[in-house]
Amino acid sequence: MTDAARLRLRLWLQMLKATRHVELEVRERLRLDFDTTLPRFDVLAALSRHPEGLRLSDLSKDLMVSNGNVTVVVDRLVADGHVERLPVPGDRRAWQVRLTEAGNVAIADMARAHRGWIETMFATLDDAQIAVAIETLTAIRKHP
Repeated sequence: MTDAARLRLRLWLQMLKATRHVELEVRERLRLDFDTTLPRFDVLAALSRHPEGLRLSDLSKDLMVSNGNVTVVVDRLVADGHVERLPVPGDRRAWQVRLTEAGNVAIADMARAHRGWIETMFATLDDAQIAVAIETLTAIRKHP
């Protein structure tokens, strides 16, 4: 293996470790501070960007997860009063979901806290380091 190949492999491993570190921290904070999960947070955040609501199929596409996974999370959020399920006119098989007022309040509180957690976790990075990281990660995603 060449030195360049080793370096690329090391980059990949460091990306995985960093992502896992941040994700675990966010999951734990959501659990402790809000008694919720990352998938529930993700659904609430996605719906907060679509106040008119989304079909379940569009929500699953937005989150890049299966319809079945979204349905389980939405069912729990409906039971908790954070999301309401509405029929789609003209399509008896489709459902649209949107945040309730309680859901709007919950995601606003969680999003505010989430911003603070991310700010704290990334506080040791200066603006130049952040810009390089964003540029690097964007370049990786653009590669075929």
